Amino acid sequence: MPDVATRIYPLELGPPVGWPLQYRVSGGDPQKIRDLAYAVANIVASNPWTRKIGFDWNEPIKAVRLRVDQDKAHRFGISSAALAQAIEATTRGLVITQLRDYVYLVDVIARSGGAERTSLDTLRLLQLPLPGGRNLPLLDVASLEYTLEQPIIWRRNRLPTITVQAELSSGIEPKTVTAQLASKIAAFARTMPMGYRVETGGTADASAKGLGSVSAVVPVMIILMVTILMAQLQSFQRLFLVVSVAPLGLIGVVAALLVSHMPLGFIAILGIIALTGMIIRNSVILIDQIGQNTSAGQAAWDAVVNATCHRLRPILLTAAAAMLGMIPIAGEVFWGPMAFAIIGGLASATLLTLLFLPALYVAWFRVSERLSSIASVGESMAAK
Repeated sequence: MPDVATRIYPLELGPPVGWPLQYRVSGGDPQKIRDLAYAVANIVASNPWTRKIGFDWNEPIKAVRLRVDQDKAHRFGISSAALAQAIEATTRGLVITQLRDYVYLVDVIARSGGAERTSLDTLRLLQLPLPGGRNLPLLDVASLEYTLEQPIIWRRNRLPTITVQAELSSGIEPKTVTAQLASKIAAFARTMPMGYRVETGGTADASAKGLGSVSAVVPVMIILMVTILMAQLQSFQRLFLVVSVAPLGLIGVVAALLVSHMPLGFIAILGIIALTGMIIRNSVILIDQIGQNTSAGQAAWDAVVNATCHRLRPILLTAAAAMLGMIPIAGEVFWGPMAFAIIGGLASATLLTLLFLPALYVAWFRVSERLSSIASVGESMAAK
C-alpha cells in the first residue's frame, strides 16, 4: 500500500454523497486506480483546509476462491446447482423448518459450526452426494484457496471509479479549495497512463452543472424581460434607465456577503437573479409614475419629485416585506447565501432607486428646476 498522509482514512467512508470535496479516479484496472487514488489523496491532504480524507471503496477483503474442475464434476454426475447447495448449507446454512412465534414465523437454519465454516480443510473434505447414494469429497472435483478481492466496485460510465472525498474546515468554500488544488491535480492527470483519468466531483461539480443549466436559459430570460419592459415603457431611453439600476444592487450583495461571511456560490447567484427582477420592478413603478405625472400636465421637474414622493412608501414597504421574508432562512447553511444576497442587494437597490434613478432621469432628459419654475409661472399667468 502506498505511503499516504496521516490525515487519510484508509477505510471506506460510503458512497460519494454529501462530501463537499471529491475527485473521481477512473480506469480499467481496479488495482491501478487504487494506487492512483492514493496519489490523489496525498495531493488533497497537502491542502491545509482538508480533513478526514477517505475513499468510497478501496480496501480488499479476505475471500475463499473455489475452482471447479467441470470435467470431473460432470463425470461424477455433480451439477453446479448441487455443488453450490452443498457449500451454501455448510457455510451460510439452509432453512430446514419454521417455528411459529405468535403471528410470526421464525426460520430454523442448519449449518456447520464456526470453526468448520472458516476452515479450508473442512470444506475440502465436504461430502458431496452422488447418484446411487454415494458421497465424494469436494477436493476430488474442486480446489479452494484464500484470496483478496474487492467487496464492492463502484462504476461510472462502465469504468471502475474510486472517489477520493474529503471534508473541509469551517469558513472555506469547496470552490476555493478546488481552485487551489487545480494546478496540482492537472499536473498529476498528465502523468496518468492512457485510459485513466481524474475528474472533479462534489459540490464544485454540482455547482458547475447548476450554473450551466441556468446559463442556458439566461438569454431567453433576458429577451422575454426586455420585451415585456419595452411593451410597458414604450421607450428605449426609459428602458435603459430602468435596467441601469439593476447592476448597482451588487453593491449591497457584496457588502452583505462580506459582513455575514457567506460564499458567493450557486445559491447566492440564484438570489441575485431573483433580486434583479425585484429591482427592475421598483424602477418600473417609479418611471411609470413619472410618465403619468407628465401626462397629467405637471412640469418635468415636479413630475420627478412628486413621483418619487408618491411611490416612496409602496417601494419601501414591498422591499421591506421581501427582506423580512428572507430572515427565517438567513441562518440556514444551504439557503443563507441567497437570503443575505437578497437582503443586502434589495436594501441598497431600494435607496438607489429612490435617489439615483430620479437623478439619472433628470440628467438624462436634461430636466432643469429653473425651466420648470418658469413654465409653472407662465401657466399661472395664462390662467389669469
